[in-house]
Formats: sequence, structure tokens, C-alpha cells
Amino acid sequence: MTEREYNICVEDYADGVYRFILKNMQHPEDAQDVVQSAFEKMWKNRAEVKIATAKSYLFTVAYNQMIDHFRKNKRMVAVEQFDEASKVGGVGPISVKRELDEALQQLTPLQKSLILLKDYEGYSYEEIGKITALNASQVKVYLHRARLQLKEYLGKIENIL
Repeated sequence: MTEREYNICVEDYADGVYRFILKNMQHPEDAQDVVQSAFEKMWKNRAEVKIATAKSYLFTVAYNQMIDHFRKNKRMVAVEQFDEASKVGGVGPISVKRELDEALQQLTPLQKSLILLKDYEGYSYEEIGKITALNASQVKVYLHRARLQLKEYLGKIENIL
């Protein structure tokens, strides 16, 4: 990878990687550190990284950096009971977004990552498997379980609206 290709990767992928990590971590400073570390690692390994696989490489490195950060700081998210009071709120897109964000916070980091990679970023099962070091079957099973948990947490959509 040349310096020019690296700069193109920064331009094209920095926002997506940051959004993915921020959704998982909920701490902008920590997310920025993780993303910066991922780009730093890509720069150091630029001789081995091909431009065609740069996006997958960045997401994989950022994901692994995030998991290391969670382990280091013991910020693993525990699944909590659904709070009935959270059903009460304003009506409209902001309320729905807030409820969805809160629902995502109830998932484990792996479940949350799978949901974000598949439903927000549009990766295939195989690509997600490469990023998370799971096989495609495991991705499907874990993703299904995460979606069931989200469905259980959210209940019926009428409860939110």
C-alpha cells in the first residue's frame, strides 16, 4: 500500500470505523483512541495490506483493539433487566433512536458488534466472521440470538411509538 492509498483509506473509512467503534464503546475519547490505533497499525503494516482488503483489515484491527480495551478496563456490558420506565418517553424519531440505542446497550459487546456490522455496515456473514474470528455459522447463530434479545427488550413497536 502506498502513502496515497493509505490516505484514501483514511478518507474513505475513518468515519465508518469510528461510528462502529463509538456505537460499541459509548465513550468518544476511547473510540478515537481505538480508531487511531487501528490506522496506526495499518500504517506500520502497509507493506502487507492490500488496498482491496483495507476496509476489512481496519474493521478487524479496530474490533480487536476494542475487545482488548474492554478486557483491559473491565468494561464488559452486563445484560440488564428491561426497565418498564424506559417505555415512557417522547414520541418521534428521537425517542425511537434513543430506545434503539438503549436496546443495543443491553447486548454483550460481541452481540452488539455483530448487529452493527451486519445491519448498520452491511457486511456479509463471511466478512463478519473474518473481522470477529468466528465462522459464518457462528455469526448467524450469535446474530440470531442478539436479534431475539433486542426483540425481547423492545417488545412490540407500539410500546416505543
